[in-house]
Amino acid sequence: LGDLAADVVQDLLVGADWLAEFVDLLRTRRQVILYGPPGTGKTFLALSVAEALTEPANVQLVQFHPAYSYEDFFEGYRPAGIDEEGRLGFTLRPGPLRKIVDQAVENPSTPFILIIDEINRANLARVFGELSFLLEYRDRRIELMYGSGDQGRDFTLPKNLFIVGTMNTADRSIALVDAAMRRRFAFLSLQPNDEHRRGVLRGWLEREDLATEPADLLDVLNDRIPDRDFCVGPSYLMRPE
Repeated sequence: LGDLAADVVQDLLVGADWLAEFVDLLRTRRQVILYGPPGTGKTFLALSVAEALTEPANVQLVQFHPAYSYEDFFEGYRPAGIDEEGRLGFTLRPGPLRKIVDQAVENPSTPFILIIDEINRANLARVFGELSFLLEYRDRRIELMYGSGDQGRDFTLPKNLFIVGTMNTADRSIALVDAAMRRRFAFLSLQPNDEHRRGVLRGWLEREDLATEPADLLDVLNDRIPDRDFCVGPSYLMRPE
C-alpha cells in the first residue's frame, strides 16, 4: 500500500497523523477495525481511504448482521435447481470473501480491500470459522470446511488482501468481541471527542462557508454525555440545511 495523496488527506478533515496511522496499520497488520458511536463517519472513511489506496473496482463492501454465517461470507452449498429427474441439486457458491480472495490471487501486485460494515453485529468466530487462523498467519495454509481435492487443502489468504471493519460501539463494546478475534485486528478510535474528530464539523462548516454555531452546540452536548459510546457524531450535522 502506498500513502494517501495530500488532497485526499485535506478533504477527509480527520488530520494527517490519524490517516497515516490508519494506512500504516493496514500495511503492517492487514486487518483494522474503526470503532465509535453512530455518525462518526466510520463507513465513509473506510470507503474513502480504501478507494484512495487502490482502484474502486478492487474495493468490496459487505454488511454483517446477526444471521450472517460462514456460508454467506465465504462459501457454502446452495440450491442449484431441479434436474431432469426431479431431484434438487446443490452447488458450492462463493461468498464475498472468497470472490475477493480469488481476485487478489490472480492480481498479486494489486491491493484488494474488503470492508465489513457493522462487523460486531455477527458472531465473528462462527462467520470466519477456520479462516480466523489465517487472519493471524497469512503465510500458512489450511484445509477448508467445504473444500474438495487439493484446492480445499491448500488455501491461504493472500498478502495483498486487506480487511477494514467498522464497529458501532453503541451496540457492543470492544470488550465483548471474542478475545481471539480481537487480537487479530488493530483498532482505531473514531469517538466524537477524540482530538482528530472533535474539529471535523467545524472544519466542514468553514469549508462550506456556513455558520459554526452547530459545532459549538455539538461540543457542549458531547461534553455533557457521560458515556463516550453514546455521544453524537458530527455526520448528523454535516448537511447544508
